[in-house]
Amino acid sequence: MNGTRVGNRIIGADAPVTVGWENIPKVEGGPVKRFVFTWFQPTMLLALVAFWYYAPNSIATASTAIGIGIGFKILLLSLEWVNPRHDSWRLTWKELATDLFYVGIGYTVINMIESFIGAGVVIGFVQDSFAWEKFNWFMAMPLLLQAIMISMIFDFGQYWMHRGMHNWYPLWLTHAPHHYITQLNINKGAVGNPIELFLIGLGIGGFFDFLPRAFLLAGTLGLTVSIYQHINVRFNTPRWWRFLFNTTEHHSVHHSQDYEASRSNYSATWIIFDRMFGTCVDGEAELLGMEGGRPMSIRETMVYPFTEAWKSMKARAGRSEQPAEEPTAVPAE
Repeated sequence: MNGTRVGNRIIGADAPVTVGWENIPKVEGGPVKRFVFTWFQPTMLLALVAFWYYAPNSIATASTAIGIGIGFKILLLSLEWVNPRHDSWRLTWKELATDLFYVGIGYTVINMIESFIGAGVVIGFVQDSFAWEKFNWFMAMPLLLQAIMISMIFDFGQYWMHRGMHNWYPLWLTHAPHHYITQLNINKGAVGNPIELFLIGLGIGGFFDFLPRAFLLAGTLGLTVSIYQHINVRFNTPRWWRFLFNTTEHHSVHHSQDYEASRSNYSATWIIFDRMFGTCVDGEAELLGMEGGRPMSIRETMVYPFTEAWKSMKARAGRSEQPAEEPTAVPAE
């Protein structure tokens, strides 16, 4: 397999990867279906941004955001059945039960840990340690501009955290289980080792004492863009959308069985960060996972960072204990 050159890298030498938007299949069907699956993503973004911008304070709350998020996921789950991107990614009852286990872990165990040692504690420490009144100029900016800046600041931190997970072995041990998923669907973003899910939630956006409404708007941007990363729906993504935002296509490349392809498209929302730092690959992949698409069990996912770290430590200890080879005598001429 020869692969395709993208910048200084060869993409698709290990496993099939479609490179280039012009090579990605389009939505088939009548004009109504094509219209819906072309403009669904921008329409939902516009509708939710308008809701949070104009909603009265009595309903512009975090609990409302959670309710909208759950309803949005249910809607997208139905779209997966109506217009799947790949039939091989269709959700089975076993997959659904496994995914819901990880979703439950995220809403219980990880949330509990976050409340004691997570982002909230770090943010509180930083906010108490600096003179944040110097940022009052930010609060005077237009609300929507504040939200975009919050979203971009947060995603900038997410980009480097995610990229670090692929380039520093200790962090990779926590992230690797997530790359054993063999399909994308609405709940796959929750699948992974709890340590990784905790670390990926540590962003820098919350270090600023933003207006609650601006933060809710920023969260809406993240919800209505990054949620499409793990979804089995075929869209005719508009050109401007795929230039600015991370898409299912981008993220499928990131989860490809091809090694070089998997080291791309790190951002959660704004793919322009990948474009800026040379890690963007526009395309699509169907064959996902590692070790040829071997699924990882829940038990292995939970213990993977510890078992692999132990194996590495033993291997290093074994190499250090091996006696140095004596130099071979060379007969004099």
